[in-house]
This record gives sequence, structure tokens and C-alpha cells, in this order.
Amino acid sequence: MSKAESSSRGVRSVVLRYGLAVVSVAIALGLALLAQFETIHKLEFPLFLMAVAITVWYAGGVPGVLAVGLSGLSFNYFFTEPRYTLYIEPADRPLFVAFLLFALMIAWFGSRRRRIEQELRQARDELETEVAERTQQASLLNLTNDTIFVRDMSDVITYWNRGAQELYGWRAEEAIGKRAHLLLQTVFPIPVDEIHGALLRAGRWEGELEKTRADGTQVVIAGRWSLQRDAQERPVAILETNNDITERKRTERQIRDLNADLEKRTTQLQATNKELEAFAYSVSHDLRAPLRHMVGYTELLQRNATSILDEKNRRYTVMILESAKRMGDLIDDLLAFSRIGRAEARETVVSLEQLVKEALHEVRPETNGRNIAWTIGALPDVSGDRSMLRLALVNLISNAIKFTRTRGQAAIEIGSTTRGDETIVFIKDNGVGFDMRYVNKLFGVFQRLHQAEAFEGTGIGLATVQRIISRHGGRVWAEGLVGEGASFYFAVPKSGRTGS
Repeated sequence: MSKAESSSRGVRSVVLRYGLAVVSVAIALGLALLAQFETIHKLEFPLFLMAVAITVWYAGGVPGVLAVGLSGLSFNYFFTEPRYTLYIEPADRPLFVAFLLFALMIAWFGSRRRRIEQELRQARDELETEVAERTQQASLLNLTNDTIFVRDMSDVITYWNRGAQELYGWRAEEAIGKRAHLLLQTVFPIPVDEIHGALLRAGRWEGELEKTRADGTQVVIAGRWSLQRDAQERPVAILETNNDITERKRTERQIRDLNADLEKRTTQLQATNKELEAFAYSVSHDLRAPLRHMVGYTELLQRNATSILDEKNRRYTVMILESAKRMGDLIDDLLAFSRIGRAEARETVVSLEQLVKEALHEVRPETNGRNIAWTIGALPDVSGDRSMLRLALVNLISNAIKFTRTRGQAAIEIGSTTRGDETIVFIKDNGVGFDMRYVNKLFGVFQRLHQAEAFEGTGIGLATVQRIISRHGGRVWAEGLVGEGASFYFAVPKSGRTGS
């Protein structure tokens, strides 16, 4: 609506209101004169009062005052002596004053009643608007999956949404009017007085509660309470929302139980491992003496009885000595393996480049007469136990040398890379490789993927590597193809984390 249109409408409204005052008084005057002509007396008084009342009712107080003034003048001019003048005889003055008082009183009552009715209509409209808004809000609250209900400060439920009905099983008409804590048999984590104290101080409270459904089953909920206050800041209601966390709490309890069981099993496993390590060390150590006797007497037999032994028996003595040597190597590897588990790790900054040089020097006798192409990349410093890491490198490099023996031109590459917080070292070769279906067997004790006649070894070297890297908080893995070589990797944290 334009400003000109609004102004025009306002002018019309004013003209109509004041025009009603004039018209109503004019009609009352005409009817009064007609009644007088018909010799009906004393009708002018109520007619003018009615004109005032109608004006006040439909046009408001100010036009009503105008109607009072016009009625008074008309009453004085046409109906009080002397007529057709504005002079009032002393005898008629009380009547005129009474008329004015009645007219003013009617105008006041009419204006007051009109204002009250306008206020009532406005209050009714506001109430209808609020009811509509509350109804819409209640409808929206019923759409949510959350459990929501409202209770007064005496714990009596005043609102109960569909989510509450679905969770607890009581319909709204069954829950409203009941005390929430008695209906739901609420179990509090702390005294309820402390909860109410925190609610009054902060205006909200959150916590986990146990409640009971209509069917008697118990649920654990995450409850959130919000305090509602009136205009005088007095607490009047508590809005509570609940989320069912029963399954989550059950899962957490199961996880705690599993962790406790795992910790118990881990403790048992550690004790078993220590016993096995002690047993392996003891057995390995005790086997040395009879093995030395076996080797010694066999060598004496070779020296002293060679002339009387035939070729077949001499071959038997050689096989005895080779088996004894292999058994000696196996005992040495077992002892080294058990020491890794029992030895205390000493963490220092270790140069992998220097360790590789030392490892290559140690395995040099294994490369005599071999044609090996070495590729050694940049190697960083890491944190760890120097002697353990050196042993791991020796085993991996020795493994690569052994399994490239069948190659006319062997190729071995040693290098490193980084990934996140890990340093990854790799040893790659072009040897006989292995079938990836059996990769999980590589790092087990006494596990071999090749015949002992083709490649010597005890099957403990890679297991030792895995144990060393595990004690450094790292991991070991391998990749390979039959006939196309193998790659062995180990990763250790950059910061180092040696342990038991």
C-alpha cells in the first residue's frame, strides 16, 4: 500500500467516525421532534443518550464527546425553555446538567467497555496465535525420534511426545499427570537434590540415568534437562530429552570385559613366553655337552678307524658330523633367539648406513666366488638398540645372499623410505623368490619354504628379525614371486619405541 493510499484511508476513517456522531445525533433529534409533534413527551432524553452510546460504541471516545456536545446543544435549543435559544431557565438547568452527566457517563462506560473488548479480542487473538504456535511446536516435537517430555517443578508430567511413548511404552494420556521419577523408576548416578541444585544454578544438567519401560525392561539413557523460568525468573518447568544408549553401554561393558580378558590372557601369554624362552635356553644349553661329545668321538673315530672302515661307513661318519654341525647351528640360533626375548634393549641413535656396512663385512665369507651386483641407497639414522638392529640386517642380507646363489648375476638392493612417522628399510633380491600363499609362514620359528638340501638354514633367522623389529614397536613383511626374487621390509617408528 502506498503512502498516499494510506493517508487517504486514514482521512476517510476520521470523516466516517465524526460523521457517525453528527448523523446519530441528527437522527435522534429528528425522532425526538417527530415524537413531540405526535405529542409523545419526554422521549428526547433517551434518544440523545442512545445517539451518544451508538457513537461511542462504533466510533470511539472522541467522536462520543462530539456527540455529547451536539446532543446537549440540541436538547437545550429544542427542548428546554425558552426554546430555540441557548439560554437555560434556572428551573431546567438541573435537567440539562443531569442529561450531560448521563451522556458523559454513557460515553465513558461505552468507551471503557469498547477498550476492554478490544483488549479481550487482542488477548484472544494472541492466545489463538500462541496456541497455534504451541500446537505447531508440539507437532514438530512429535516428529523427532528423540524422547522429549516436560514436567513441572513438582515432577508432574505436563507434556509427553511420541518419542517418549515409543521409548517407554506409555501413551501421552497415561503419562501426563503422573510423577516422572515414580512412573519411570529413575535411578540417579548421584543424589537427586544435587542434580536439582546444579539445574537451578546453571539452568541445565546432563547425565546418564537408568529408567524402566512400561513392560518392565530397563534402559540406560543420556538425559538432558533444561530449566524454564517465568517473567519473574521463577523456575516453572523442566524440559527433559532422553536418548537411548542401552546398546552402547552394553557394548562398552563387553569391550571392558574383553579388554580385561585380553589383559589376563596377555599376562598369561607373557608368562608362557618367558617360560618357553627359559626352556629353550636351558634345553639349548644342555644339548651342547652331549653334542660336543658326539662330535668329538666321531672325529676320533674318523682319525683312528679310517683304515678299517669301508667307504659306506666313512660316509656314515661324515653324515654324523654334518648333522651334528647343523644341530650345533640350530642350538646357536635358538640361544640367540631366546636372548632377544630376554635381553634388555638399549635405545640410542643408530646409523643404518654404518650398520649395513658392518653387516656386509660380516657376511663377506658367504659371497666369496659370487658375482653380486650391490645397490645401496641412502639410509637414515633411527632410534633403537644397535646390536639388535645389526643382527636383523645381518639375517636379512644373509638371506638374500643365500637365495640368489642359483643366479649367474645376483642383484641385491638395500634402501629406505619414509611413510608418516615410520622409517621403512627394504632388502630386495632377484633370487628364487617364494609363493605369496605361504607368506605368513616366513617369520615363524622353524618355518621353511624350500628344501633343506637346496638351501641350508635353521628356519629361525626371519623369526629373529620379526622379534627384534617387534621389540622396536615396528613391523615386518615380505613380497615375492616364485623365480622372480623377493623383497623384505621392516618399519620402525622414527622416534623409537623399544620394549619387551
